[in-house]
Amino acid sequence: MLALLKRNFILYFRNRSGVFFSLLGALISFLLYIIFLQKNLTDAWTQLPDNTKLLNNWLMGGTLAVTGITTSFTALTQMVQDRENQVDQDLFLTDLGSWGLQVSYLISSIIISFVMQVFMFAVMSLYFRESPVISYLPEITLITLLSSLLSSVVNILLIYRFQSVDSLGKLATIVGTASGFLVGTYIPIGVLPDFAQIIMKCTPATYIASLYRQILMKERLETAFTGNSRLLKEFQEKMGIQINWQELLTKEETYFIVVIISLVAIFLWILFVKVFSKRK
Repeated sequence: MLALLKRNFILYFRNRSGVFFSLLGALISFLLYIIFLQKNLTDAWTQLPDNTKLLNNWLMGGTLAVTGITTSFTALTQMVQDRENQVDQDLFLTDLGSWGLQVSYLISSIIISFVMQVFMFAVMSLYFRESPVISYLPEITLITLLSSLLSSVVNILLIYRFQSVDSLGKLATIVGTASGFLVGTYIPIGVLPDFAQIIMKCTPATYIASLYRQILMKERLETAFTGNSRLLKEFQEKMGIQINWQELLTKEETYFIVVIISLVAIFLWILFVKVFSKRK
């Protein structure tokens, strides 16, 4: 297993252009915010004290969720490449067999996604001159792990039956482009029509972005909205800090949704592997 994991890590990080493009969706959302969105959003919330730093944290949460999606997707491209080149047939002959090979792809994707989210967090923190609250780091780490797991399992379900890297590349373009919209990084969820909001609420990464934002923005939310709970609720709903399903979801409810989606996705992945392994 360790040899397969090492192989997958080397193949991912050795391909520097692939690493760059796996971060492209996150970099686009980061740069769009700096160039265009930051001023528009700060102007829209001028009544808030220190609104620039508050909104910087909002952007960080969404960008980290996008990073989880795109980097795990790129890491899993190796599975399709091995299938296309029939390398997987040779790897099946190892002691780990079909199950071990599939697990190695998934674990590699989770670890790569985690590492790249940590990298993007460091880059954005340095740029915005943000020092994370030490007491929040364990929970941020937990969310990063959940993000890596959820994104990897959902992506492996999406690409499991792809047979060529070329056809997968078309899907990768769609995923990379759409991810920023779907987690509400390009446009806040609260300003979109109801139908668009429903689509975003059906996107698992939206809940990851919500968790990131609730932790990263916690201190500044408490300071900015002191004595103004009505405006706080409006801000949280419009900016996707808490997702609105009839009422705003609590952090605990959001964690519950993420865990349930992850478990369902893992179950479906196990089912996929069993069914298609038998066919082989």
